[in-house]
Amino acid sequence: VQLVESGGGLVQAGGSLRLSCTNSGRTLSHYNMAWFRQGPGKAREFVAVLSWTGRDTRFADSVKGRSTISRDSARTTVYLEMNSLKPEDTAVYYCAADIGHEVSEGESEYEYWGQGTQVTVSS
Repeated sequence: VQLVESGGGLVQAGGSLRLSCTNSGRTLSHYNMAWFRQGPGKAREFVAVLSWTGRDTRFADSVKGRSTISRDSARTTVYLEMNSLKPEDTAVYYCAADIGHEVSEGESEYEYWGQGTQVTVSS
């Protein structure tokens, strides 16, 4: 598994972004897929997760209500869409994959990680 994130960049506060995570075109069907982020001077934190069934999602309280996590019909790409972006959303966003059956918000559960994509929200 080789996860590659894209879609980061510089956005004004109040704007939106869609981040993508692919496995080089190969399927992600059997993985719970999550997004984590690490802001400047902060520990990495959970953002959102989509179960391998596609039926379960969880979001961190900090992004709940303004974010969605989804995947394409071919199950090769996972997306994180964030709206109403705030300066505190500035972080490197990481995609992670877990072959387990239960969704988890703990980063130690995830076996595979991407290199991250920078999101900077200006005020």
